[in-house]
Amino acid sequence: MRKVEFLDTSLRDGEQTPGVNFSIKEKVAIAKQLEKWGISSIEAGFPAASPDSFEAVKQISAAMTTTAVSGLARSVKSDIDACYEAIKDAKFPQCHVFIATSPIHREFKLKKSKEEILEAVKEHVTYARERFDVVEFSPEDATRTELDFLTEVVQTAVDAGASYINIPDTVGFTTPEEFARIFDHLTENIKSDHKVVFGVHCHDDLGMATANTLTAIKHGAGRVQGTVNGIGERAGNVALEEVAVALKIREDFFQATSDIVLNETMNTSELVSRFSGIPVPKNKAVVGGNAFSHESGIPQDGVLKNPQTYEIFTPELVGVKSNSLPLGKLSGRHAFVEKLKELELDLLKKISNHSLPN
Repeated sequence: MRKVEFLDTSLRDGEQTPGVNFSIKEKVAIAKQLEKWGISSIEAGFPAASPDSFEAVKQISAAMTTTAVSGLARSVKSDIDACYEAIKDAKFPQCHVFIATSPIHREFKLKKSKEEILEAVKEHVTYARERFDVVEFSPEDATRTELDFLTEVVQTAVDAGASYINIPDTVGFTTPEEFARIFDHLTENIKSDHKVVFGVHCHDDLGMATANTLTAIKHGAGRVQGTVNGIGERAGNVALEEVAVALKIREDFFQATSDIVLNETMNTSELVSRFSGIPVPKNKAVVGGNAFSHESGIPQDGVLKNPQTYEIFTPELVGVKSNSLPLGKLSGRHAFVEKLKELELDLLKKISNHSLPN
């Protein structure tokens, strides 16, 4: 069974969330927890962006023992140089080079032709490869790029030495069916004389980041990029904890595993939430406060008899101590009795025999 790598970009893309500003100390603490969680690579930041970002990436590089450290770089040599200087002391340094490829980005942002884009890809991936053993390339806004041109761009990056090709759904535009076609086409048509791992980077603008990511895995993606709790620009990135648990619970379907230490999930989520200042929504999948709560009588009765009736994975799997049965207007007798047991009330026997409604 193949293993899917997890790259966390909470410290780079996640920090682009409005209002989030991690200190260097907080970034290092998060990076250490990500390593404990089983993340294979951390995109520690954008070293060329500021002296603070450079220093954070440098300190994270020195702190990691088993996890690769990556820095983001535009297709600009000075960006790649900054990545090299910040990451050169990491045990497993990586450089992530990108350039936008969609028609709207080519025309309005970059003001470059297709030919100029291809030349930039070749020049800068080659330049990065001269400094790093591992180079990742991303065609920004890939899902709004013409498929034939996207293929040409990716092939150019591979020929220049990229060993990771990340396909970003930069603005959360695509659908699972469309993404499947993109990955099928690329994995079938890209040729290489070295190992190439396809990756996926999804945003949640239309609420499909997790579905699109899992579809990409099903269709050949070997590396997932995302953030803890789904933090990120606009509507956020794919929440890595959701992907990790989905791979575990539906291993039969995806035929893939990961190195994520699932019982460290809640610790990781809480740390990022605390440092980012962004509370986790109660109804958030996997780590939300209500993820293992049952208030209605029928589900409560089922859970008391066998938790698997309404829980497809245990709270303990992700580091939560137990489920909960909060009492509300829809609760039934069984949950009420269970609550009395928890409170160790002497009235238990009398109340349990009383004809309270189910």
